[in-house]
Amino acid sequence: MDSMRKLFLDLAEKAIHQDLSVGELESIARVKDEHVFALMAGADLIREHFFGRGIHLCTICNAKSGRCSEDCHFCAQSAHFETDVPSYPLKDSQELISLGQSLAETEVHRYSLVTSGKGLSATEIDHICDVFNELKGKNIHLCASLGIIHKDDLTRLKQAGLSRYHHNLETAESFFPSICTTHEYAQRIQTIKQAKEAGLSVCSGGIFGLGESDAQVVELAKTLKSLDVDAVPVNFLVPIPGTPLENKSYLTPLRCLKIISILRYVLPDKEIIICGGRVQNLKELHPMVFFAGASGIMTGNYLTTTGRTLEEDLQLLENLGFSPRANIG
Repeated sequence: MDSMRKLFLDLAEKAIHQDLSVGELESIARVKDEHVFALMAGADLIREHFFGRGIHLCTICNAKSGRCSEDCHFCAQSAHFETDVPSYPLKDSQELISLGQSLAETEVHRYSLVTSGKGLSATEIDHICDVFNELKGKNIHLCASLGIIHKDDLTRLKQAGLSRYHHNLETAESFFPSICTTHEYAQRIQTIKQAKEAGLSVCSGGIFGLGESDAQVVELAKTLKSLDVDAVPVNFLVPIPGTPLENKSYLTPLRCLKIISILRYVLPDKEIIICGGRVQNLKELHPMVFFAGASGIMTGNYLTTTGRTLEEDLQLLENLGFSPRANIG
């Protein structure tokens, strides 16, 4: 067996049972492109141990778009930048309910309402609660990504049927000031803690390809581990014209696979879901995300970019010998 491959398989066996050391994580972060497939062998072993051949599927609805007060440099919906992304207020309740009802008849496990902006008004929270009350009890788990939110509102949303709150940290704390200046990293962490205190599971990850180092990928992963989040969405930057990162390109297909693998070694038993930028950045290698450690994918369109259809992704899973996971919490 190739010595590099054996090294990472041994690290994977250790990661299944205990945390890797700082030195071991540093060695993973230093892996060169030519050794990424050896690194993936261990990540795949970890995924198989905790998740088998079942893949989690989720989809989102961009329920409120544009005019966000925050200046996240990657975001097409920020009011600070001139982009072609449409802006609209919170969508009609029936439109949001109808989409959720249709998804409940498919293999999709989770349906998430996502809104732009730092947070929602009391009236908008009422609107979301009405939608969730209509969908509660259907064969679909309900998620929301509504920005920085108070614990009382999280409790109300949970009573309406919400089971998971999504709030990305976006990147490592040491890199965050380079990406956003209109709010503090601590506010994002506080929102995650409040969601957990409200009895919700938490989905929190980030967007990669912003200029962060591989060591900062490890840093973010360790922060997510310390917060004990339940699921980690992984987005890869699709540069949007008009944003500060419109001409930046820090990703290759192999680096994307490396990032997924790093996350799996640090977060062995957590759901890792590949979301925006999957096909645009991994290109022909995008089916390999599962062998790099991913246990889920977002199917359908993303917030401001198009994705793959559910039918295409179901066929992909079948071709690779995977299957949609049974209904989960």
